[in-house]
Amino acid sequence: MLEDKYLTEAQVSEMTALALSTLRNWRALGRGPEYLKVGGTAVRYKKSDVEKFMEARRVVPGGVF
Repeated sequence: MLEDKYLTEAQVSEMTALALSTLRNWRALGRGPEYLKVGGTAVRYKKSDVEKFMEARRVVPGGVF
């Protein structure tokens, strides 16, 4: 089984709790996780790219006191 599988936009939407429209908007604006276009219209995301994208947006509130 592939460890780094490819996900549909619906799977990414479910995984990240982001609306499909948000993912589509981000693609149009050049934002969001990296993706692949397959066959001209199909969009696929590499699972590790989505995880990396989400992890890069981690916010640690507070700081050292």
